[in-house]
Amino acid sequence: MSKLPIKDLQGKASGEYDIADDLLTYDKGLQALQDAVVRHRANKRQGSASTLTKGEVAGSGKKLWKQKGTGRARTGLRQSPVWRGGGVVFGPKPRDYSKDQNKQEARLAFRRAVSEKIAGGQITVVDELSISAPKTKEFASLMNSLGVEAPALFVTQNIDTDLVRASRNIPRVELTTVANLHTYQLLRHPVVVITKEAMASLEDRLRKAKGGKA
Repeated sequence: MSKLPIKDLQGKASGEYDIADDLLTYDKGLQALQDAVVRHRANKRQGSASTLTKGEVAGSGKKLWKQKGTGRARTGLRQSPVWRGGGVVFGPKPRDYSKDQNKQEARLAFRRAVSEKIAGGQITVVDELSISAPKTKEFASLMNSLGVEAPALFVTQNIDTDLVRASRNIPRVELTTVANLHTYQLLRHPVVVITKEAMASLEDRLRKAKGGKA
């Protein structure tokens, strides 16, 4: 059994959370982790960069000067790539950067990410996450009580609009639910704070992932 520290809202130790070692994975999954990160970052790319080719640049087809007799190099269209403002040769065009990863590898990557966080002592379980008012200073005070500094990831069982409003203006702090938690979030944040209720649901996700189901 692996043990995770449990804290109350004042940051005081209130026990330990036990998680079965057979739900964790340490002997494989590094390549799946790499692929999961590459997939996530690639899927976030817009792929909207675009340049104009010679045929797409606005302008007439008039020859700038006659072919011979001027002492200058011969030239043709104003849209030629050799001119400033002309077309771009082999420039970027809109494209789709998205990548796929099969479910089995994605589940393995998620299990390995959770396992690494637990092994590194980077996950703290709290009895609950609540604030008296949806204000940034309230959430900052909560972080201070828990001894948590940004960057940090907070995981709850359900969406709490007060927590969302209070945390969104704090740089490098992210709030998510256990159902929406993904591998890249775990790797991106060195500190993960999760409620006991959400931790139980996370165990269910690990158990289902280990069994090869959804």
